[in-house]
Amino acid sequence: MRTALTELTGVRHPIVQTGMGWVAGPRLVSATANAGALGILASATMTVDELRAAVREVRSRTDRPFGVNLRADAGDARERVRIIVDEGVRVASFALAPSRDLITELKDAGVVVIPSVGARRHAEKVAGWGADAVLVQGGEGGGHTGEVATSVLLPQVVDAVGIPVIAAGGFHDGRGLVAALAHGAAGIAMGTRFLLTSDSTVPDAVKARYLAATVKDVTVTTAVDGLPHRMLRTELVASLEDAGRVRALAQAVRRAAGFRRLSGLSWPAMVRDGLAMRHGKDLSWSQVLLAANTPMLLRASMVEGRTDLGVMAAGQVAGVIEDLPSCEELVGRIMAEAAQVLRTLPRPES
Repeated sequence: MRTALTELTGVRHPIVQTGMGWVAGPRLVSATANAGALGILASATMTVDELRAAVREVRSRTDRPFGVNLRADAGDARERVRIIVDEGVRVASFALAPSRDLITELKDAGVVVIPSVGARRHAEKVAGWGADAVLVQGGEGGGHTGEVATSVLLPQVVDAVGIPVIAAGGFHDGRGLVAALAHGAAGIAMGTRFLLTSDSTVPDAVKARYLAATVKDVTVTTAVDGLPHRMLRTELVASLEDAGRVRALAQAVRRAAGFRRLSGLSWPAMVRDGLAMRHGKDLSWSQVLLAANTPMLLRASMVEGRTDLGVMAAGQVAGVIEDLPSCEELVGRIMAEAAQVLRTLPRPES
């Protein structure tokens, strides 16, 4: 299936595996690439040296195109961009809108730039700055998310910009791919569906928790860091939502102390990081501490398998996923389903 996305990135199928922190490492990214989709390496949870090593590991596992996801607001963003350029990475994606200068620098080096957005105005901005494509996530998507459903947001963005649009939030099968194409998208992006594959390094206990979840077990909460965050309703989430401000602060301090030992952050550095992540929001002190530790809360579940202690970001599709195929099996199945749906659609009378 050829679309503007496959033409732009050089992949065989219009499917993207998103850059999930602690999840989208070399094994998952290379398996996705070898399956003919676009794998995105998550760099926000890596040091600069770890990123370079991870890129080279992916390159050793596949000769197909892949990408790297960056935080545009990171202090070492330009150093990471230089790695992408030097190592010949095909795509740079961004969780926050990159600056015009950063987009230009990447494009001048032949790198395809694909920012992720959650609103039409943000898509219009990055398109005006020269982005090659845009990934738009509706409210069904996991992690930090908005309120507008993909089926409403996607056509808005498609109509507003003249670059390829990739649809994210609520996709897991071939029917969803066809629906996205019908809305004008050039392909789909999936996080939770790729997390739940046999190629994902997420611990088995965590995968089992996702597979056992129903749609009602996936919630949006501001209790963790003050921003709308879609995740599984776990013991941690329930305790934070039920706690008063004083109790929540006590819990946050206790958890922050543990995560400080893991991360090596000092208390002042932790508070500075939390305040920097406020994005203008009026956060409580417990939320400031948890915001600084959100990457470590994700690590607790996605790396250490702590379903009781960690944050488990999840799209709503977690409630309908029931198996753990390989990336090759998943991508092949989605494309076969899409072809079948297209064959069975009613044809207009001539």
